[in-house]
Amino acid sequence: MGIITPGFSGRPRSAAPELPPGQYLTPDFPVLSAGPTPKVPRDTWEFVITTETGAEHRWSWDEMMALPQQTPTVDIHCVTRWSKLGTSWQGVSLDTLFEDVDTAADYALAHCYGGYTTNLPLDDLLDGQAWLVHTFDGEELPAEHGGPARLLVPHLYFWKSAKWVRGIHLGHEDTPGFWETAGYHDYGDPWREQRYQGD
Repeated sequence: MGIITPGFSGRPRSAAPELPPGQYLTPDFPVLSAGPTPKVPRDTWEFVITTETGAEHRWSWDEMMALPQQTPTVDIHCVTRWSKLGTSWQGVSLDTLFEDVDTAADYALAHCYGGYTTNLPLDDLLDGQAWLVHTFDGEELPAEHGGPARLLVPHLYFWKSAKWVRGIHLGHEDTPGFWETAGYHDYGDPWREQRYQGD
């Protein structure tokens, strides 16, 4: 039998929520971008999935908005070390967009208005893990946060949730995007602290 010491209750539990290593909690929503904020009118916006064979699946803004909508509430983690918990969004699951896409590709490269790109394994965009979102906290997504629409891939560092997204190109090779070419990690799992190549 172990020894019980009266009055000793062990190490107190932290009242703070569990965060990935190296992260701090913020109530704000910091604005970080790789370049100028593009202004994209909804009447000319489109989203295109291009397969490895060149087949295109295309949606206008109205067509995207007519698809079944979901309202995920998720935690987001930026590579610059801030985390924001319980964020509320509305958009279309990528499972819905990929329903009629015939592909044998393993990788995706997101392309954005303004020229930004980021690479992800295709599996990380499916099975309820990713969305094309247009609403944040009940309001239209502001341009500085990626409006009119951005990717939301909350289980990876937030640079993978590409702002101002306009399409996804599928392929058999993992092609580095903007930050990955500059030395950021190809995958970017915040729980494994994959910030930079080699982490």
